[in-house]
Amino acid sequence: MNHDLNVLLVEDDDIDYMSIVRSFKKRKILNPITRAIDGVHALELLQTEKVKKPFIILLDLQMPRMNGLEFLAAVRDNQQLSDSVIFVLTTSSNEQDIVQSYQKHVAGYFIKDGISTQFLDVIDVLDGYWRILKLPKA
Repeated sequence: MNHDLNVLLVEDDDIDYMSIVRSFKKRKILNPITRAIDGVHALELLQTEKVKKPFIILLDLQMPRMNGLEFLAAVRDNQQLSDSVIFVLTTSSNEQDIVQSYQKHVAGYFIKDGISTQFLDVIDVLDGYWRILKLPKA
């Protein structure tokens, strides 16, 4: 992975959070991960620059207070954040969620299905993408 890259993981479920962190470690992806428990918390972290650029956002959709689709809308409407690279990482296979996510210009939509070989494949895809990705620092 691009070692200059920070990861904002927007995930309210503790077990899913720990599974994602463990999967990163299994694949020797050592980039800093900052966790937000919902969209409100994630926006606060981004607006106060507690997550330093360059960053990638891994976003769950099913969350309290502000769900992932609401977060996507808020980020895309914010001039300072609108160019954020966001991957949806969710349990939702609902076609409407997929369409709405891509309408908000997500970089990819991945369905997590617990700790499995398929989930590690998703992490491998993200890792491969991030290795060649070049983002602006400011």
